[in-house]
Amino acid sequence: LPSLSLPSSMHLIQVDSVQRWMEDLKLMTDCECMCILQSKPISIEKEEQNELILSSQYNTCDNLQLLLKRAWIISTELTRIAQKLEKNRWQRVHSMTVRVNCHVRSMMNEYNTVTRSSPEEMHQLEKLLVDKCSEFTAFTERCLQTEDEEILKSMKSCVNETLTTVAQYFGQLIELVLTQEAQSLLRQIELSGSLCVTESAISSLFSLAQEGAHLCRIIAKEGGVVALFKICRQDCFRCLYPQTLRTLASICCVEEGMHQLEKVDGILCLADILTDTSHSEATHAEAAAVIAQITSPHLTFTQHLSNFLENMEEIVTALVKLCQEASSGEVFLLASAALANITFFDTMACEILLQLNAVKILLAACSDKCIVDTPYSRDQVVTILANMSVLDQCASEIIQGNGVQLLMEMLFEKCSSGNAAEAAACERVQQKSAVTLARLSRDPEVAEAAVKLSCIPRLIKLCRSPTERNNSDSVLVACLAALRRLAIMSPDGLEDSDFQQLVKPRLVDSFLLCTNMEESFV
Repeated sequence: LPSLSLPSSMHLIQVDSVQRWMEDLKLMTDCECMCILQSKPISIEKEEQNELILSSQYNTCDNLQLLLKRAWIISTELTRIAQKLEKNRWQRVHSMTVRVNCHVRSMMNEYNTVTRSSPEEMHQLEKLLVDKCSEFTAFTERCLQTEDEEILKSMKSCVNETLTTVAQYFGQLIELVLTQEAQSLLRQIELSGSLCVTESAISSLFSLAQEGAHLCRIIAKEGGVVALFKICRQDCFRCLYPQTLRTLASICCVEEGMHQLEKVDGILCLADILTDTSHSEATHAEAAAVIAQITSPHLTFTQHLSNFLENMEEIVTALVKLCQEASSGEVFLLASAALANITFFDTMACEILLQLNAVKILLAACSDKCIVDTPYSRDQVVTILANMSVLDQCASEIIQGNGVQLLMEMLFEKCSSGNAAEAAACERVQQKSAVTLARLSRDPEVAEAAVKLSCIPRLIKLCRSPTERNNSDSVLVACLAALRRLAIMSPDGLEDSDFQQLVKPRLVDSFLLCTNMEESFV
C-alpha cells in the first residue's frame, strides 16, 4: 500500500486512548445503517428546509474537523487492511473492507450535505472511489467463499492491487476537497469587504493551516500568502493584522509559502509594519513571529530571501525596540526568537546588534522574571549572546552588563516539569551558555570573572554528572570546551584528577570518559 499524502490530524494519535475512542465512537457506530439513512431525505417536500437546518448546525471548522477525523479513520483502516492481508486473515480483511466502504460513503454524504456545489472532477472521483470500494468488498467476499490456497494466492494480488487503487482515489479525493475548502475561504477573503466575514474566513484558514505542512502547501499554492498580505496592506483591516500575520507565520513554514512571500514583497511589508509605531504591540509581535518563522535556521529554503538583507537593519532595530518595550513574556519571546534566528541568517546582524546596545537590553530583560519567564525565552537570549560572542567588542559589553553572572546562572538551568520540549530547551540553554563562556573567555577579563563566580566547579559537575546535564552529549562537549578554555587562564582552579581526565587528554577521549562514567560528585 503506497503511503498516502493525507493532511490528517495526526496529533489525534497522541491523545488519551479512551478519549480517542470516545471521539471516534460517534463516527463508527452502525455506520452501515447511517450510510443508508444519510442517502435518503426524510421528506421530499421538506428537502430544501432540512438541508438548511443541517447546514446551519456546523461552521466551516466543524465540517473540516469532521472530514479530517473521518479521513484519519479511513486511512488507518486501509493500513490495517494491508497488514491483515499480509497475514491472510480473510475474515478480518472482509469485515474491515465493509467498514471502510461505509465510512467512505458516510464521509462523502456528510461533506455533500454541507457543500452547495462541487466541481465535476470531484463527482467523478467520488464515483470512481465508491465503485472501487464496492469492487473491493466483492473481491474480499469471494475470497471468504473459497478455501483453495492456490486460488486465494492468485486472488490476493488482485485484492492488493484494488486496495492500492482505493488508497490512491481516496488520497486524491481528500486533496481535492481540501483544495476546494481553501479556495472557498480565500475567495471570501479576497472578495468580501465585510470585516466580520473576512475575520471568520481568516480564522478558518488559520485552523486549516494548523492541520500540518500538507495543508499549508495547498493554501500557499492557491494564493493564500498573496491574499493575506493584501489584507496587511489595507488600513481598513488594521484590527485583523495580528490574526492575519499569525496565519501567515503558519503557512510560511513550507517552501511554497516562502516563494509566495518573496513574490509579493512580503519582507518589505513586514518591515513597514514593524517600523510603524502606530500599530499595536500585538501586531508588532505577530510580525516578529513571521520573521522568526521565515529566518528559522531549521529551514533549508531561506537562501532566496534576498530582499531580507536590504531591510535587515530596520527590522533588527524594530525587534530590539520591541524586546526593550515588551509588556509580556510572550511578546519578548517572539521578538527575541526573530533576533536569534537573524543572527544565524547573517553575521552582519551581530554588528548591528552591538551598535544598538542589544546586549545591555537583553541582559536587563533577563533580570525581569515577568518578561524572561521560561527556558524558551532564555534559550533565545543565550543564542543571541553566543552568536554575538564571536565579535571581540562583545566581551566588554558582557562584563558591563554583568553578563557572566547570567551565563553562570544559565549553567544551572533545570526543567521544572516532565515536559520534553521544556527539558530540551533547558539543555540548549546549558549548552549555549557554555559555548558563550568558551568564546568570551579568550578575553582575560571575562575569564577572570568566570573563575571568581565558580564557573569551573560547575562545569566539572556538568561533565561528571549525567543527570545535571540531562544526559545531553551536546552539553557535555560544550562544557569540556569551556572548561579547557578557563583552565588555560586559571590552571590553579582545577584539581589534578580533573586536569588529567577533563583537560589534558584529547577532547574526544575526555568525552568518552565522561559518557561512560558512573555519576560522581567529586
